[in-house]
Amino acid sequence: MDHGIVTFLTDYGIAPVPLGQAVEERGFDSLFLAEHTHIPTSRLTPWPVGAPEPQPLPRHYAHTLDPLAALAAIAATTRRIGLGTAVTLVNQHHPITLAKQVASVDRISGGRFELGVGPGWNAEEMANHGVDPARPLARMLEHVAAIRTIWAEEEPEFHGEFVDFDPIWCWPKPDRPLPILIAGVGPTVLDRVLSHGDGWLPLPLFTAEQLGDRVAELLDRAAESGRTMNVTLYGGAPEALDSYRRAGVDRVLFELPDHENPDDTLRELDRLAAFVDTGN
Repeated sequence: MDHGIVTFLTDYGIAPVPLGQAVEERGFDSLFLAEHTHIPTSRLTPWPVGAPEPQPLPRHYAHTLDPLAALAAIAATTRRIGLGTAVTLVNQHHPITLAKQVASVDRISGGRFELGVGPGWNAEEMANHGVDPARPLARMLEHVAAIRTIWAEEEPEFHGEFVDFDPIWCWPKPDRPLPILIAGVGPTVLDRVLSHGDGWLPLPLFTAEQLGDRVAELLDRAAESGRTMNVTLYGGAPEALDSYRRAGVDRVLFELPDHENPDDTLRELDRLAAFVDTGN
């Protein structure tokens, strides 16, 4: 089982290049970055952690660096670790632009990039991008399909409900099938993973038994069509690595808190690396 880091990289904390180098030096396998383009001050949409009323969001939500720009810098200054997003809010990007950005970062990294995707949860944030927050899953899947078409074809075109363009030339293209990880924990998420993804990116909101059952279902359904799937757990507890391994998880991303002092970030990385070193 691989071990990685996921974090909201901000303008007040550790910079991208020192973070990437520190993650690589400590033996982690990957580094994933989260995304929010902005947070509307209205705060009408509840924070999706079960709170019944809107609450102040943690500071880092509004201070997050653009993950693809940050990952390009990290890609150029690391050699081994896998890189990715957890998650890119694909509904807030045009697929042509996002396809080019992701393929460019993948080229810079030498083929180490994975695109984690989600539909987003903040309705006002979507609206500011001109995106109707209704039917976010359908829009996300169509954006993913359009991006894959751009990557796969010399003169791609796409005609859908949300995305429509005639034949285009658009390079660079990934040198290999670039993995797309579908985030989510709902009852139909595995359908989306199997139809549009290469792996599942859940939150740790299941018991160990529930997680194992869902992983087994995913793998069984994938095998029926001759496919393989990987499972990356976002925000797993380092103390629970054995249970994740038994559940069939392929990679655990430890969530790195945002600190203003880079030294505090490095100390937290040292603490998390100790779990990897001991195999716990």
